[in-house]
Amino acid sequence: MAIAAGTLLAGCAGADGSSDHVINVLMVNNPQMLEVQKLTAEHFTKETGIKVKFTVLSENEVREKARLHFSSPAGMYDVATISNYEVPFYAKNHWLLPLNGRASKDTAFDQADILAPLRDSLTADDGKLYAEPFYGESSFLMYRKDVFAAKGLTMPAHPTWRQVADLAAKADGAQPGMKGICLRGQPGWGELIAPLTTVVNTFGGTWFTKDWQAQLTSPAFESATEFYVDLVRKHGQEGNAAESGYAECLDNFTRGGTAMWYDSTAAAGSLEATGSPVKGKIGYVPAPVEKTNSSGWLYTWAWGVRKTSERSDDAWRFLSWASSKQYRQLVGRTSGWANVPAGTRASTYANPDYRAAASGFADVTRNAITSADPRNPGLQPRPAIGIQFVGIPEFADLGTKVSYEISNAIAGAESVRQALDNSQAMAEEVAQGYRKR
Repeated sequence: MAIAAGTLLAGCAGADGSSDHVINVLMVNNPQMLEVQKLTAEHFTKETGIKVKFTVLSENEVREKARLHFSSPAGMYDVATISNYEVPFYAKNHWLLPLNGRASKDTAFDQADILAPLRDSLTADDGKLYAEPFYGESSFLMYRKDVFAAKGLTMPAHPTWRQVADLAAKADGAQPGMKGICLRGQPGWGELIAPLTTVVNTFGGTWFTKDWQAQLTSPAFESATEFYVDLVRKHGQEGNAAESGYAECLDNFTRGGTAMWYDSTAAAGSLEATGSPVKGKIGYVPAPVEKTNSSGWLYTWAWGVRKTSERSDDAWRFLSWASSKQYRQLVGRTSGWANVPAGTRASTYANPDYRAAASGFADVTRNAITSADPRNPGLQPRPAIGIQFVGIPEFADLGTKVSYEISNAIAGAESVRQALDNSQAMAEEVAQGYRKR
């Protein structure tokens, strides 16, 4: 989905006419984040007098800009959306403001209500909390119940990837212009590499062995990648699949371009939102597997505060509002309960309004998040934590470089074998550095 990027001012002067309190927020352009931008002026700035200037960019651009500005004492952003991948490294480099004190004193925020897997993922090795989650996610398979019924297709309660490939072939052309499945092909370690790595895990592969041997040309890694590339080339979305990321697949699936979509559990809120053309037509099942019992990832977009920000108090007031129970109530009232940012708070799943609106996906989402195991996501021990990523600083660069190779294979510019041979050399260079330590 094409979303314009840019810097927008949310709100005007506070009730007292003051213009001294202004914070700069760097934010990813996911639909639920844009809802924050829409609601801030009337429901945060009006109440607090704190203006918020948003810079809204794509996922890859946000990661690059956050690193640039948070690593600099003079960075312009007070708050940025960061993930559980970045938190350990940002914390180690002293780029983030610890939030323990503020979270414990702010009783209305209710830190204990945050789901434990997300609290843990945003807490560094020093035991300090460095970010608050906006939404939490795992991954699952979404499918058009009406299309499956019309074609006489049955979705298993716990599908395998082989079953999904068979269903994708049968669903091709079920409606004019409809393809079997949408899968990310857009380069980026947080784009293509995220779903692909979950497939690698459940096919029995891994990026590195526990003793840091690169495994990208191993039979399991190659088999998983061949499967993924073959599936998207044969039955994936129309157009240039190698340029499709989360936003593009969301748009495609919402418009009826595919019968299935494997991606983030966060997508359900948009699909079931008021006005969505596919509202009530989608079924949700756990992430497909092959050799493992589960394969869903664990991820959160969270709010972090730059350590050197001179507006840390105002920054906390903003992020504690955007991650609060009250914000979720606000979204439920204004945009529909299905669109409430999910996967973060136990109280959301206990709310009868939310459960009624999200009945099709609430339990599937929560089960996926609570069952995700970042320390043991595959069949063999790993040298670093992570399901859809390898929890080392070098992975952002390595994963992105590898993603271009795989994306080229999806585009037909090179074979999977060529792509993995090139990728293995890059992975081995990273592995050698760790073997020498």
